[in-house]
Amino acid sequence: MSHRLPHPQTPLRHAGAKTMRLKRLGIDTYQEMVAYIRSDCHVCRAEGFESQSRIEVRRGDKTIIATLNVLHFPLVGDEEIGLSEAAWRALGGVDGDLVALSHAAPVKSLSAVRAKIYGRPLSTDAAQSVIADVAKGWYSDIELASLITACSGSRMDVAETVALTQAMVDAGQRLHWDSGIVVDKHCVGGLPGNRTTLIVVPIVAAAGLVIPKTSSRAITSPAGTADTMETLAPVNLGTQQIRSVIEREHGCIAWGGAVNLSPADDVLIRVERPLGLDSDGLMVASILSKKIAAGSTHVVIDMPIGRTAKVRSVEAAETLTARLAAVSSTVGMKLSVRQSDGTQPVGIGIGPALEARDVLAVLQGRPDAPRDLRERALSIAGDILEIGGKAHSGAGFKAAEAILADGTAWRKFQAICDAQGGMREPPVARHRRDIVARHEGTVVAIDNRRLATVAKLAGAPTAAAAGLSFLKPLGSEVRVGDTLYTIHAETPGELEYAGAFADAQEDIVMLERK
Repeated sequence: MSHRLPHPQTPLRHAGAKTMRLKRLGIDTYQEMVAYIRSDCHVCRAEGFESQSRIEVRRGDKTIIATLNVLHFPLVGDEEIGLSEAAWRALGGVDGDLVALSHAAPVKSLSAVRAKIYGRPLSTDAAQSVIADVAKGWYSDIELASLITACSGSRMDVAETVALTQAMVDAGQRLHWDSGIVVDKHCVGGLPGNRTTLIVVPIVAAAGLVIPKTSSRAITSPAGTADTMETLAPVNLGTQQIRSVIEREHGCIAWGGAVNLSPADDVLIRVERPLGLDSDGLMVASILSKKIAAGSTHVVIDMPIGRTAKVRSVEAAETLTARLAAVSSTVGMKLSVRQSDGTQPVGIGIGPALEARDVLAVLQGRPDAPRDLRERALSIAGDILEIGGKAHSGAGFKAAEAILADGTAWRKFQAICDAQGGMREPPVARHRRDIVARHEGTVVAIDNRRLATVAKLAGAPTAAAAGLSFLKPLGSEVRVGDTLYTIHAETPGELEYAGAFADAQEDIVMLERK
């Protein structure tokens, strides 16, 4: 029986709504919409507003639902309502604008979430209603956490995953292309420095395939693809700009957030990652919804497997691969999944600018280019050339290698950067500190997650030049005093903070004594 819900939900319009004046506070709550009013203001008393109340804020024909924080000091006036940056962007306006406040109506799609918690599958209609409301910002973080928990583990079947994937696509913009074949790639993640996209895109575009790569910024990692590309060229491209770049060069590397592709996915990821819950269903819906929204028809998935990667075992990889294959087949997408080594970082740099320098070294064919990054990028590019019909089965790697070796890929990358607004030099950090080995031995294990934490504490990705250079991959012979990795920071405080954490972590790089 279909669990049908209203879609889209219309917020209640309260005749007795109170008016206040807007104030921009400049508080970054990432994507969470938060409002701030004083505990002694007349609206707070008259409406019975309390901290964590969900309130509806209306300005003209725009409406947001925000979580209320009640202030006990005069950050705002008694006739003012302050907004976080996310709420300000969503509502628009200028300081002093009049807005109407009222209690938010119950979000009706939450009934489907409660039903899911008690074991009822998500129907297509329910998924559409839930995801539409999530994308509009009508779910609080607590409600988002309940949705994620209800869908985690093995609680979603293939039909539910298909419904959730399609709902995520429908909640945002969708790109369409004239080309019959549109290719793309995605890495499941968990490896610091794995910036293959900036090498794969120019190789594939130079071969004549259309690859409109829309990538994410970092949420919990030291760098996202968009962060790294932004140190080399603009990435905040609108739909028409992306079309112009594709028409000119066949490939682009843009920030997906600028074109509103599968917007509910970014909201869910923000809450999902801190919870540390694994769900094949949510992961598959996340990956494929963005590929469908970008107009992709043929996709290669790189799936690193390792103890501290996102996919930790071959068994988990096989299960996830089967789910990806089943859903992609249902939505009419041709998919190829390649399992790869996820035991250590890829390349040398970890952090936007440092990863960009690795990419440039590979594209320019320099002798100091990281071999592992080069080989991984060529393997992915080769798979795309094969799935896209530009190389015979088994011949993709050599075809990609030829495009890289003769400088064609480097010229194409420069052309893509120029089409996106102009190429620039990645920044360099002012402060560095080496983390050295305390005893000799052979590198036998690397904790990718804690290594990434060091880079983030140094300031990455917000400080584009921050991060670290990783110098001792698995199998390296290390003597006392050898540099394991170098921390890069833009301020002395961040360098000291990251260094203190690194000093306290003896087994980020695990050595086996001789």
